[in-house]
Amino acid sequence: MLLRFRVANFMSLRDEQELSFVVDQYGAPDARDAGVTIDGKAVQVHTVAGVYGANAAGKSNLLRAMEFMRSAVLDSHAEWAKGEGVPRKPFAFDPVHANEPSFFEIDVVLGNPPVHYTYGFSLSDRRVESEWLYAYPGTRRHTRQVLFNRDTSARVPFEFPGENLKGPKATLAKLTRENALFLSTAAANNQQQLGALQRWFADNFWLVTPERGRKARENYSRRQMLGRFKSRIEGLLQHADMGIEGIEAIPRDPDPPEIRFVHRTGTERVTLDFADESLGTRTWFAMLGPILLSLSQGAVLLVDELDASLHPAISAEVIRLFNDPEANSENAQLVFTSHDTALFGYLPGGRPLDRAQVWLTEKNDDGATDLYPLTAAKPRPDENLYRGYHEGRYGAKPQFSPGELAWWIRLEKAAEGEN
Repeated sequence: MLLRFRVANFMSLRDEQELSFVVDQYGAPDARDAGVTIDGKAVQVHTVAGVYGANAAGKSNLLRAMEFMRSAVLDSHAEWAKGEGVPRKPFAFDPVHANEPSFFEIDVVLGNPPVHYTYGFSLSDRRVESEWLYAYPGTRRHTRQVLFNRDTSARVPFEFPGENLKGPKATLAKLTRENALFLSTAAANNQQQLGALQRWFADNFWLVTPERGRKARENYSRRQMLGRFKSRIEGLLQHADMGIEGIEAIPRDPDPPEIRFVHRTGTERVTLDFADESLGTRTWFAMLGPILLSLSQGAVLLVDELDASLHPAISAEVIRLFNDPEANSENAQLVFTSHDTALFGYLPGGRPLDRAQVWLTEKNDDGATDLYPLTAAKPRPDENLYRGYHEGRYGAKPQFSPGELAWWIRLEKAAEGEN
């Protein structure tokens, strides 16, 4: 389970920002036991985090930062060798930060019995500047074990205190290029301890966006109509009240099967090709494969613009799906961005997002993104969050008044002498 993600100097995330799944003093109805302790207290974790803010406030950049960390772990050993340096994106609005490292760090719980790990690294344009991995085994005391520390500028770049990390450490260190992560190199060379963490990245931080990868998601869902998720995909489409009675999947090896949706209108049954369905239906179908895969593997799924082409009621049901302890028995986690503030309002069935699950982004005067939890504003348990957000009590909303855009166009037309 993911406990925390931290990032600095990546795209609009200039200063260090933290997204935390750890339940704070406010508690949460969806809280899950992480199986570890911090400072002697049992850690409970959220399964959902919704990120809100005005356009261009940095919501999507947070998800891109998580995706970049994943790609660095998976690709730096092999893919970064094809070019020079590190393909990072530092903060662009201040030339000073172009020469400063980008920073990424996660806290994650892995294994049985569960162990808390902290892993991170910092990158310049040329190389990995530092990298570290700590473990906190046991549940009574939060004692840190250093598996490795890396400082590329030091005379001895790698430190492996004690015998916390097994295997031929010195050999792996020599195999690690300055623009590759030690974790990636070690996992590629079958270091079993580090392989588990590398596999966590392979199975997590999948990013779903409206702009890219849609065809791949559609094809995955299509293939699952001949696989283990068939009945679940059919059921979720039917329960979304899209008028679909069933799905026909026609094999086309080696291509994904052809999909046709069966509709009932009165006494008639009508079959429509996939391309003839609405954008909302096709979007929901394409999302079902990644959602079901995440739920089955207990993975962290990232969704940019959850509400894109989806009715608010369906978006709310996705959140409830991840919050439900039985439907989400593997403790999968969802991080999404949205403008749909109804998701923390009073919808039928209750408020899908708890106040402790809402995060806000806001651009400061320097163009840098600030990320903070809505609970920082200390809303009352019964507070109308929807109204409070739109009244500007929590920040992170567009800074213009109702009717302001129309007023500006009228003013321009008057200045130009238009009727």
